Amino acid sequence: MSKLDPNIYGSPESALTTELVESQIKGSMTVKQALKDKRLFIIDYHDAFMLYVKKVREIKGRTLYGSRTLFIFDDESLRPLAIELTRPPMNGKPQWKQVYTPGTSATSYWVWKLAKAHALANDSAYHQLISHWLRTHCCTEPYIIAANRQLSAMHPIYRLLHPYFRDTMEINAFGRENLINAGGIIESTFSPQKYAIEISSIIYGLEWRFDHEALPADLISRGMAVEDASSSHGLKLTIEDYPYASDGLELWSILKQWVADYVNHYYSDPTLVESDEELQAWWMEVRTVGHGDKKDEPWWPNLKTPQDLIHIITTIIWVASAHHAAANFGQYDYAGYFPNRPTITRTKMPTEDPTGHEWNHFLEKPEETLLQCYPSPGQATTVMMILDVLSSHSSDEEYIGQKAESAWEAEPKIKAAYEKFKGRMIELEGIIDERNANQDLKNRNSAGVMPYELLKPLSLPGVTAKGVPNSISI
Repeated sequence: MSKLDPNIYGSPESALTTELVESQIKGSMTVKQALKDKRLFIIDYHDAFMLYVKKVREIKGRTLYGSRTLFIFDDESLRPLAIELTRPPMNGKPQWKQVYTPGTSATSYWVWKLAKAHALANDSAYHQLISHWLRTHCCTEPYIIAANRQLSAMHPIYRLLHPYFRDTMEINAFGRENLINAGGIIESTFSPQKYAIEISSIIYGLEWRFDHEALPADLISRGMAVEDASSSHGLKLTIEDYPYASDGLELWSILKQWVADYVNHYYSDPTLVESDEELQAWWMEVRTVGHGDKKDEPWWPNLKTPQDLIHIITTIIWVASAHHAAANFGQYDYAGYFPNRPTITRTKMPTEDPTGHEWNHFLEKPEETLLQCYPSPGQATTVMMILDVLSSHSSDEEYIGQKAESAWEAEPKIKAAYEKFKGRMIELEGIIDERNANQDLKNRNSAGVMPYELLKPLSLPGVTAKGVPNSISI
């Protein structure tokens, strides 16, 4: 989700015209005014999937579109305005694209449900392949490998990072064998099929940047926040009632203070960071080997001062703990009921070059057309099963701020810093509970809306939609 780029709507390659958008905005507000007030937002998967539409459609029982979904913020929540679906030229046919809106008639109601299914299938695939697998599991590996190669087990930064890397290499190996493998669960139950990991790789090359993995930078890059020294955490959220951002910034701040206390203790002389050969070798390997295809990018942060080190380490721990928790542990609660988030679409829109028979069948049995578009019973059951497993906490889970490492307890100042960190994490639990009880926060306290608990640090075992483990361990 990001703030709408003014260059998208009304552009030659888009069917989202100013007139169409304004027809869906309630009252007299214009597109120009909505953009100025930062009320228009978009989920844009047009470029991410367009190159694969033709390839995926060559697979029996699969279809795909490039999609854009437009929302307006109405002071309480986001309201969908329109969905644009695009098919490139193929099989002798010209490019096809169409915009769907909620509508008021029975026919437009069912067409809208089908358009949502296609947009949601794209969102499910992007979530699993990019937000989850790529940005957490995959991109954390270079930090772990470089740490084990370049930092001694006695190095203070190795000791700091060690619990946040627990079991990640093992779970990634399991995932490659059983989830993202050729013909595996992800390929058989998500729209991109055999192109799933290829798409993940392409988007890594186009979009991933270390400097945007820090939560504040991520929010700013998506237009979801702006720098504001007078606001809490130095940011003003574009949508104040944005649970992931508001809870996340609290957790980010607590985490950064813990890392700062630790780093400043061991690097009390600022020159020690640049002269630490092991530390410099670790960061060099992360950039030039682990992420070697991006080694010449100008956005890599320098590692010369304690402040540089604090930001780098906080970013790495954030991704391994909070980002992964937010992306992973709510999957069953949000998507276990597959019509809420279908992972695959098997048939095209009934409005795309329909034959008379196809259109009549849709008019007579729209519910059957929708069910034929959704995942098959076998695919849906498989997804429900795997999301249940992925969303479960083990009985031996180690949660952020729960227990100090023995090496930390051996150093009085580090032990004291961790106790402070632990206390602030317990305080965060209460802050989140208070927010979820606030009836003014409609995105976490409304009829049918789940309380947002994904960034509550602690959890019991099982599927709880809460709990932030130290590491990517499932």
